Amino acid sequence: MAKDRICLITNDVETTSILNHKLRDKTGEYVLAQGMPRLLDLYDKYGVKATFFYTGHIAQLFPEVVKMAYERGHEVGSHGLTHEVAQAFDVLSPEEQLSHLKQSKQILEDIIGEEVVSFRAPAARVDKGFSSIMREAGFKVDSSVSSQRFDMMFSFGALKKLHWITAPRKAYFVREDNIFRKGDSSVLEAPISAMGFPYIGTFMRIAPWLNRATRRMLYWETLCNGRQFVFLTHPNEFIDEDREGGKIERRASNYIAYLLGDVLRHKLKVKNLGEKALPIYEHELAFFQKKGFEFITCKDLYQKTCLNHARLYPENVSDPA
Repeated sequence: MAKDRICLITNDVETTSILNHKLRDKTGEYVLAQGMPRLLDLYDKYGVKATFFYTGHIAQLFPEVVKMAYERGHEVGSHGLTHEVAQAFDVLSPEEQLSHLKQSKQILEDIIGEEVVSFRAPAARVDKGFSSIMREAGFKVDSSVSSQRFDMMFSFGALKKLHWITAPRKAYFVREDNIFRKGDSSVLEAPISAMGFPYIGTFMRIAPWLNRATRRMLYWETLCNGRQFVFLTHPNEFIDEDREGGKIERRASNYIAYLLGDVLRHKLKVKNLGEKALPIYEHELAFFQKKGFEFITCKDLYQKTCLNHARLYPENVSDPA
């Protein structure tokens, strides 16, 4: 029997300046004027319905950056309140996590007038017990896990991301006490695609040929077991912004983490930024269109998964609406 061919295009929207390696409000202006329009036009061309995860910070600064995606039929999701490293979800207390989730959700719902049900943590940083807090905050879908991704030493929160190594590869309902394991919670995890290397916009720009090889391996897996593609990118990867002077901002607490997570990571991430990234990205979208994939949102995936689960276990599943 033919396996489903499903692709989730997900976009993290924030004020991070990749070129200047720091958060700055001015970058939000570039995201509004360049990044979002360029992506939205590209998605229209390929019939993509995507999910955009917004930090509360950029949503409050530029509400139009949220409205422009929503009005073109895309899903609006939460990316937390802020992308500040010191405010990452895996370092906040459970009470702070819940507060951040509720505040970010409310900010977005006030802008679009519709419930927000999907979430991705900034830098994909969550801890094991995060699933119960998400459920309490009213979220139904998370996409912060990247199963079998091995480059976590170049990012912050690397130790907790080691849980990715043994996480399920296909979308799964999580355990109430462990977001990295299957369970019977109402929260669905949509893992970001990876096979050793991540299948994300940053890697696509740094090493396009290696990214295509990763995508081909992931495609063969999908043909075998119906695993969903979940691609992650950012509108700020498609902007041409101004360069500020000065040294690389140090965000890491120790020197090794500074060299890997700040200096080396920055040197890699600036490759093929801005308009140069568009044809590389278009090549990826054209692949999925040619292979007959259906582009759906995180919310769509939740509804599909609930319906499929109801068919298999009708006595155990309530109405997903």
